[in-house]
Amino acid sequence: MGSLLIDTANKKRCFCNLISVVALLCIVFFVGSAFVTIDYKEKVSTWEAANSVQISQTNSKSKTKLNIQTAQSNLCKSQSKPAGSEPLPKGIISQTSNFEMQPLWGSPKRKGNTKSSKSLLAIPVGIRQKEVVNQIVTKFPPNYFMVMLFHYDGVVDEWRDLQWSDSALHISAINQTKWWFAKRFLHPDIVAEYNYIFLWDEDLEVENFHPLRYLSIIKREGLEISQPALDISKSEVHHRITARLRKGAVHRRIYKFTGGGRCYENSTAPPCTGWVEMMAPVFSRAAWRCAWHMIQNDLIHAWGLDRKLGYCAQGDRSKNVGVVDSEYIVHKGIPTLGGVDEKKVHPRSPTFNDRFAVRKRSYVELEIFRKRWQMAVKEDKCWIDPYPEPSENSSH
Repeated sequence: MGSLLIDTANKKRCFCNLISVVALLCIVFFVGSAFVTIDYKEKVSTWEAANSVQISQTNSKSKTKLNIQTAQSNLCKSQSKPAGSEPLPKGIISQTSNFEMQPLWGSPKRKGNTKSSKSLLAIPVGIRQKEVVNQIVTKFPPNYFMVMLFHYDGVVDEWRDLQWSDSALHISAINQTKWWFAKRFLHPDIVAEYNYIFLWDEDLEVENFHPLRYLSIIKREGLEISQPALDISKSEVHHRITARLRKGAVHRRIYKFTGGGRCYENSTAPPCTGWVEMMAPVFSRAAWRCAWHMIQNDLIHAWGLDRKLGYCAQGDRSKNVGVVDSEYIVHKGIPTLGGVDEKKVHPRSPTFNDRFAVRKRSYVELEIFRKRWQMAVKEDKCWIDPYPEPSENSSH
């Protein structure tokens, strides 16, 4: 009996000790859980903060990158390239050219060695005028001028005995005018490196003409479009404004008070002012870029073009277009296309008929060009004419 009571007391004591251990473990568990929770929350908070900063930095970088891309896109959109060259990197694009010949071996010629001082002399030629053309070309120093011949009769090899022939460019097309050649072979991007374009006829005498002095004068006077004056004692003069005046270096207008085509003090239209004839015009680079666009592809005689050249004068045509008196030439007036002068052949000859047909076509083209200009002015609502046609009475 006593032994049974002792065992019962021991069991109670063990049970109480077990409860105490369990309670202690519970307390430790709950306290540990609290610390773990706090640490977890702190870690979560720290991670969220770090992640938030990282996201913010990522967003900032994305916005910066987007802004850079947008700016670059806008820059690329504003970057102009010639039509057709869009797939190419800008630095490889060579937009302009020239007529300088390059060697087959060795180093190529440097642009800077030639382009800054050269101009271009372009002449339509036939073999019958070989000697006259030779006299013209030899007047133009090769260090300052590139020479280009348009052979309208197809004869090229017979020019090779001339000293300068191999350094000139020869282009051949049968029975075409200089305006046909100019439209096809003197594109502004091709002649962009030449300071001035001399687009001359072949029937000119240049005994009293010096090209470098001429260039000096037109640069000083600010002439964008010009021509040398004509020696009236030897030349065929079609328009009085081209006749040489013996006083002064340049004239820009004339006065005519009798006969047809009168020119008064207040006359502002060609051929009283702002006008040169088409037999020996000289264009600045900028003026030629404009004039080339005005040359009609199919109107090869270009009649009527002279009355509109003043629009290409890069400013006031009454100031920027002029005739140089101190450097003058002789215009022989020899018809070449279609045969010889109709005045010197029999009216029934084939030569006369050909020449007459050429003259007739010239007048037809004059009327076509006039109508095209009127239609272009009518259709272009944004264009404002800087030289509106004056009334008939206003010129008086």
